[in-house]
Parts: sequence; C-alpha cells; structure tokens
Amino acid sequence: MAKRIEKVEEYYFSKKLQEVRGLDSPGLPVINLGIGSPDQPPAPRVIEALQATAQLPGSHGYQPYKGIPGLGAAISSFYKRIYGFCPDPKKMVLPLMGSKEGIMHISMAFVNEGDEVLVPDPGYPTYASASQLVGAKVTTYDLDENNGWQIDVDELEKRDLSKVKIMWINSPHMPTGSVMAVAHMKRLVALARANRFLLVNDNPYGLILNISPQSIFSIEGAEEVALELNSLSKSHNMPGWRIGWLVGGAAHVDAVLRVKSNMDSGMFLGIQQAAVEALQQPDEWFEGLNHLYRQRRAKAFELLELLSCVFSRQQAGLFVWAKVPDSVPSVEAWIDSILYGARVFITPGFIFGKNGQRYIRISLCAPIEKLQEAHDRISAFKAQNFEKQELTKETIQ
Repeated sequence: MAKRIEKVEEYYFSKKLQEVRGLDSPGLPVINLGIGSPDQPPAPRVIEALQATAQLPGSHGYQPYKGIPGLGAAISSFYKRIYGFCPDPKKMVLPLMGSKEGIMHISMAFVNEGDEVLVPDPGYPTYASASQLVGAKVTTYDLDENNGWQIDVDELEKRDLSKVKIMWINSPHMPTGSVMAVAHMKRLVALARANRFLLVNDNPYGLILNISPQSIFSIEGAEEVALELNSLSKSHNMPGWRIGWLVGGAAHVDAVLRVKSNMDSGMFLGIQQAAVEALQQPDEWFEGLNHLYRQRRAKAFELLELLSCVFSRQQAGLFVWAKVPDSVPSVEAWIDSILYGARVFITPGFIFGKNGQRYIRISLCAPIEKLQEAHDRISAFKAQNFEKQELTKETIQ
C-alpha cells in the first residue's frame, strides 16, 4: 500500500452500515437514523428532464469538463436568487460529481506535502482524511457548545498561521447544526487575506431549516481568498445523483479544473439537464420540504428527551445534535446497546472529532412513522434493561 493511506481509515459509515445491515431481519429490520440520505424524491420535473434527455440519441456522449453552459447559468441564477451574489458562470462556477469529490480536488490543487490545513472539531471527517491523503499537517480548531459552536476567531488570531494553506469551514455546520454569525464570517475572510490562505466554505445544508441562507461570497473581499462548495444532495433530495459545484475566483476554479479534468470525463447530459430543472424549483417547493423536516425534527426531539439527552432546539440542517447523559460511561457502548437491543442505529459523535465524544447525531431522513417506531422500541428496551450500563453488543447478542 502507498504510504499516503497509512493514516487514513475506511469511512466510518462504509464499515458500520455493513454491520447494521447484518442485523436486519424480516421481522425486525433496523431503523437507520444515522446517515443523512434524503428519503424523499426530487421534484417531478427533475425526473422528467432526466428521462426526456436520456431518450435523445445524441445525449450519451462525453460532455464538457466544465459542464454544459445551461448548468453554469442555472447555478449562477440560483446563487443570485438565494444569496444575492451572481458568480460569472463561465469563470467562477465548476460543476462537480457531488461536492465530496470537490474536497479532494481542492486539496490536490492547493496543498503541498507538509502544508498546514485547519479543520473543525467536531467536523466532517473527509476534511481531515483528504488533507492526510495529500500529505498535509492537519490541525484542528475547536468548536464548543459553550459559545454556540461558533468559531473562536480570537483564538485563531493568536496562532501562527504562516504555514496554513486551507481552512475548512461549514455553515450550517454538520454535525452541530449551528449557523455561523456573519460577523465571524467577515473576520475569517479578513484573517485569510492577512495570512494568505484559502478559506473553503462547505455549504450543502443552507436551505434546510435555515432562516437566513448565507454564502461566503456575501462578504466583501471573499473572492480573493475563498471557495465555496454546494450540492443538490441534501437540499434537493438528490444524494445518489452526485451533482455538486464549486464557486470561486477564476484562478482558483481553473486550478481545481486542472485536477478534475484528469480525474473524470464529464457528467451525463441527462443529469445536467435535470440539475438545471432542480435549481429552478420555486420557493414553495423548499417550504414544503422544510415543513416536513420541522415535523420530523420535533419527533427527533421527543426521542432525545426519552434518552435524557441535552440539545438545542435552534439547529439548522438535516440532523439533530445532542449531548448524552453524564451517567453514560461509554457513548460507543451505549449506542451499540441501542442498536443491538432495540435495532435502532444512531450516529455516535466521536466520529466527528474529540469534541464530539459525548454527543450523538440523529438524521431527519426517516419518516415520522419510523421515528415514532424508534421511540417506541427504545422506550420498551429502556423499560426492560436500559439502565444496565454494562450492556454491550456482545452481551445482548
């Protein structure tokens, strides 16, 4: 094996979901409240656009590396409508096969071996793993419940940032559901400009249970030092379609294109035409989606109350983040006891970093009925033996 993968583990869900599937049975299937894979379909006209394009004989060849002009224009118009910023579709927009690939492409385009990369703790694990794959020195910055999971810019300003190449930020934040204050965003742009590093905002949750969607490019001067990733996976119910994009200054986008154009041969035309349609969905479509997620979030709160967890009711995004009771000695064993005893899977917070050790995350990508069933199963399990903290998956088996 190459040395670059020695410090990189297989993605947690890649392994854990195999274990979860192994517990499934016809009589008692596992209720998966772990992964954020939207269970609702995209808008009907999105599927119609895919079908119509796929029927055309000339739709199946290679496509431009920067995507069809209509997709770039649709992304630009979407940004203007949602964020009040209109990026040049020819120079500042790069469609991606999901924003996750963009994390790797950005890392390859800008990070040299030994460069320092700042990642949030807790935060999306791929920021760190992609940085490790390119030989970067990964340094964390702490997010803390005591200040609403906001970035401590005062602390960052005291650090030596001379070797930092990229700082990853994510708002609305996953897993905590916090929304970055505009004042903090302004200070981070100023910090990046003063220290000559790239600020990358990962922004796939901006339209979900979030009153004020915000782009990094609403901040003056951001174009010089920032990139932003976005996606149709969460906000448009299209995770398996793998459609995302990158927005940024022309030179930064071109640098990423130099990597991407050597990694794939363009996106299927039908998917691009469907993406154009998705980006044109009216506000009413998103209002309906958020109404559904508000109902599910309320049910998730009931489940967390049953588990005696502490949580904020002001969370944006597709998940609910909560602190487990102090009486629980091991969160991992506690989660496994729920999985093996009640057949309900909940994500442990430790996979997002050391600051997530005492937390759990529940996905809102399950119907109300499933969330209620999870509540009922755990309630019954708790009544039987939940107080026995020594329970593990081995003893339950």
